[in-house]
Amino acid sequence: MAEEKKYDIVVIGAGPGGYCAAIRAAQLGFSTAVIEKRPTMGGTCLNIGCIPSKALLDSSEYFTYALHGLAGHGIKVGSVLLDCASMMARKERIVAQLTKGVESLLRQNHIAVLPGNAHFLNSSHIEIDSPSGKDVVFANRAVIIATGSLPAVLPSLPVDGVTVVDSTGALSFTEPPKSFAVIGGGAIGLELASVWARLGSNVTIIELAAQLLPGWDSQSAKLIQRLLTKQGMRVITGGTVIAVNLNDNKAILTVRNGNAEESVEADRVLVAVGRRPWTGGLNLGGVGIEPDPKTGRVTVDKNYMTSCDKVYAIGDLIAGPMLAHKASAEGVAAVERIAGKAGSINYEAIAGVVYTSPEVAAVGRCEDDLKARSIAYKSGIFQFKANGRAMAMDRTDGFVKVLADTVTDRVLGVQIVGPNAADLIAQAVTVIEFGGSAEDMARITQAHPSLSEVIKEAALDVEKMAIHAPPVARE
Repeated sequence: MAEEKKYDIVVIGAGPGGYCAAIRAAQLGFSTAVIEKRPTMGGTCLNIGCIPSKALLDSSEYFTYALHGLAGHGIKVGSVLLDCASMMARKERIVAQLTKGVESLLRQNHIAVLPGNAHFLNSSHIEIDSPSGKDVVFANRAVIIATGSLPAVLPSLPVDGVTVVDSTGALSFTEPPKSFAVIGGGAIGLELASVWARLGSNVTIIELAAQLLPGWDSQSAKLIQRLLTKQGMRVITGGTVIAVNLNDNKAILTVRNGNAEESVEADRVLVAVGRRPWTGGLNLGGVGIEPDPKTGRVTVDKNYMTSCDKVYAIGDLIAGPMLAHKASAEGVAAVERIAGKAGSINYEAIAGVVYTSPEVAAVGRCEDDLKARSIAYKSGIFQFKANGRAMAMDRTDGFVKVLADTVTDRVLGVQIVGPNAADLIAQAVTVIEFGGSAEDMARITQAHPSLSEVIKEAALDVEKMAIHAPPVARE
């Protein structure tokens, strides 16, 4: 066994939460190491999640627009052909560039990258099992667990990587399946359904809940379901897969919806029913940390410390949405707390985004939640179809909705369905972060013509003062 290596802070996992925590630790003067089991940095997000899926979403959207959108702009093209291999190669180039970029950042910040699987010996000593053997590292100040999550599974429909795949498999098809069934109507399911529907697959989405995007604003969910249906996807909500027959590289799913049953046949099936925290092999029980038996989550205090002194957890392992940017923020905040600084996160100001077309984005409370909590609110809404920039882009589907406290006018939540929603939501995040009001949003002068004018108009509509909406359009 090699000589024990000592660091101030050891981070387990080099995903968005882990590598951001490590870089912040180095910036604050801590000697830092990252333990990573993958050969590349960036975790699920960069390798098999956020980045490759967005690369395919953009590529598939260009393909669809070339087929159906360019003619409306007076642009005539010849045959539009799909080169799936080149599309996948482009995705892999982007992934490689970003993962190598993270590796470079760690190196430039003098952070030791230790390959292998981590195993707690005690709260300060971690054994690393790598192809070259076993080593032990010592963490003088803290260990931060940032091991992320894995796709949730359905015992009745195990992933075989051929006919039945998880999100990783659905990012690597060599050609569009003729028929594609997606079990789960959350963000991952809708995004991957969109990719393959645009590339020619007959897509059926099966969601157990009464709406797509369970837990999101119901008005947004209803609109995106209508638009996805218009794009050729079939959506079954309130549907349960009660039986599966795999035969000749096909799947026949028996779906129950109320009292009715139907068969859905698919060449490929994606199981996208959520994600579960991953702590396998860490020996958390050996240091007194017991994840919740139902959720797999680890409990932490306000400083992100677990029940074991000196051991912290962030990201998908703890409460809250499983989002890369949430994990990154927690990694930075945890290190700042360890350093005695006032690291903090406003969880009401963490946005969620679904990269369908149009995109769906939200921050803060949704209308359904406010009603359930009996919180008095007022709302304003404005449609993209009344916006000049959206018209010029030929992307007029969707709206912006602003929710504000009835008494204080403080912004409680914003929902956007529309073009570039992922970027537009940043305005709302900023207003909520600083405790701003709907009037604050309404008084911001936006560039013209721009999509951001829709945010201003929706904020004005909170008091029914929108400039570019006739009274009938506000009903």
